[in-house]
Amino acid sequence: MEVILAKSAGFCPGVQRAVNMVYEQTEIPERGPVYTYGPIIHNDEVVRDLESRGVRVIHSVDELAGLPKGTVIIRSHGVSREVYEKIESGGFDIVDATCPFVKRIHNIVEEQGKEGRDIIIIGNPDHPEVQGIRGWCRTPSVVIENVDEAVRFSRINAEKLCIISQTTFNYNKFKELVEIISKKGYDINCVNSICNATAVRQQEARDIASKVDAMIVIGDKSSSNTQKLYEISQKECGNTYYIQTLVDLDLTAFESIRNVGITAGASTPNHIIEEVHTNVRIKF
Repeated sequence: MEVILAKSAGFCPGVQRAVNMVYEQTEIPERGPVYTYGPIIHNDEVVRDLESRGVRVIHSVDELAGLPKGTVIIRSHGVSREVYEKIESGGFDIVDATCPFVKRIHNIVEEQGKEGRDIIIIGNPDHPEVQGIRGWCRTPSVVIENVDEAVRFSRINAEKLCIISQTTFNYNKFKELVEIISKKGYDINCVNSICNATAVRQQEARDIASKVDAMIVIGDKSSSNTQKLYEISQKECGNTYYIQTLVDLDLTAFESIRNVGITAGASTPNHIIEEVHTNVRIKF
């Protein structure tokens, strides 16, 4: 059996940076307790390891009330301006691990708002990155996730619009939705804010899946970018498996398979990828 492992599989630079920053803070006891605003990444194994080192996950500013003062780490998804300011005013130190690509979007929507443009965010409205982005908009914003929403869209308050995207959104779907909105006649400034690492990962998954008999996508079930990889892979290869670790994979399903492709989301640690890759190769 031939096993093709995607070169882009695993931690992206933004996730690796955020995880490293949390581990670094656990090595500075004089800074006090370490908290992360939400799980630092969408991977239960990494979160559990950090918890074993004393890192506590909080999910709202209200949870900080009464807790010992310490350091709050903003995860790679970023947070709204209001959340940031409330943490700071509560007397906590802040370590901002927001992905630089996400931080760029915060700056863009602020500047576009100053120019009087309403903001359209192409993405998942329930995703923390998108919720954070909306918190930096100075003008009205709306989130569009699918074709139906794009077709139904009518202007918010302004004739001038800025369209940006969640960094992990499917690039081809982004282009499709932008094209639909662009036909409505608004003055539109469109910014492709899908990060390069995401675009490369998605294209590589598409290429590999089109050549193999089975595809394995590794990542946490709550990971948006992993879900996109699964959707892309499944379109090219109907025999696609979405797993979190090796335990979730039935290796007997690959006994008659000639070639297998493997990719992984941006929040998947390398040792999990290596374990899956090694076991699939050794087994057959």
